[in-house]
Amino acid sequence: MLSTSVTFDDIVQARARIADGVFVTPCRESFDLSDLTGCEIHSKLEYTQRTGSFKERGARNALLLLDHERRKRGVVAASAGNHALALAFHGRQLGIPVTVVMPVFAPLVKRARCERLGARVILHGDTIADAKVRGDELVASEGLTYIHGFNDAAIIAGQGTMGLEILEQVHRPDAIVVPIGGAGLIAGIALAVKHLSPKTEIIGVEPKRCASYLEALRAGRPVRVQTTPTLADGLAVPEVGDRAFAIARDKVDRVVLVDEEHISLSILRLAELEKGVVEGGGACALAPFLEGQLSDLRGKRVVLCLCGGNIDPTILSRVIEHGLAVDGRLSRFTAVIRDRPGGLAAFTKVVAEAGASVKQIQHERAFGGPDISTVQVDCVVEVRDVDHTRALHRTLEANGFRILAKSHG
Repeated sequence: MLSTSVTFDDIVQARARIADGVFVTPCRESFDLSDLTGCEIHSKLEYTQRTGSFKERGARNALLLLDHERRKRGVVAASAGNHALALAFHGRQLGIPVTVVMPVFAPLVKRARCERLGARVILHGDTIADAKVRGDELVASEGLTYIHGFNDAAIIAGQGTMGLEILEQVHRPDAIVVPIGGAGLIAGIALAVKHLSPKTEIIGVEPKRCASYLEALRAGRPVRVQTTPTLADGLAVPEVGDRAFAIARDKVDRVVLVDEEHISLSILRLAELEKGVVEGGGACALAPFLEGQLSDLRGKRVVLCLCGGNIDPTILSRVIEHGLAVDGRLSRFTAVIRDRPGGLAAFTKVVAEAGASVKQIQHERAFGGPDISTVQVDCVVEVRDVDHTRALHRTLEANGFRILAKSHG
């Protein structure tokens, strides 16, 4: 470890240290999100950092704190995502060799980007824990300095600089909502904010599929939890850092859990309303409001930490489609039409006149039943909302088309 404790002064010093290498990101008021949530919402746009996340703050701070010999030998970290990118980018800027150990199943796009940034990428094991073992071996064999992604004191101090910025950009926020993975970000923000604005509530958000911070609270110490795949993959840390937890536990006011449906919907809402591509972990800051939680914050000034934007384009496409379905704007149903020339045209004409748009349609003859005069069609249509779907079904049935199966997402 580069140091053993974190203080408010460490955060202040980190801010001065990284000032010429890390952006001060906007924290702008969002009128659309405010209307949606009933709060005065301000969005901290950390996904606009050059490598797409808040991780740059801690990475640059940790690298700058290295002495000459450690800089010369280089650093190593186990990471499959934002921490790896941040270290690679700032290591290249500062002339410090960076080695990143990634699980063998790490996303190809992130592996390639780290290599383009000049990092040595080593694939090892199936999990981050496996990669960490290899990283520790490199510390012993090559004299590299290991930089932990969320538990290192210099990392936590660097992340805390976001809290200083927020308090300068937003006048007396009532609450700041922070996604939790390993707890380094929320520890740093909470330490900074509670020192300057103790009445500001710090609210953590975790995906239900990886509630490692809440489990640590219940146990009184970090414990390893069983995780399942989540859209908030950047938050899927099975055990929070012990140093981060020790800082955060008395400064974080409450923690809420969010489900996958509302993480997906949050990504969609942020793309539509904020015109921003935010990954699942960052979008978790909005999710509890969409889920009907935090209703006590209505009318209050709230900051959402949109802390990352590194989402794979193929996943983004699937998430948007799923988000539209959850939102009731894509509807899937099976209808029975006459199997004769013009039958399909008549069906689609009714759909169009009802104001819906056919996205996908497929005939089902082999399993459509014994009536050879009819055929089933499986449809996906774009609609305004669930009520529009119901109206479409009524119109189709009024025109002689039978609806067999309905799904509103």
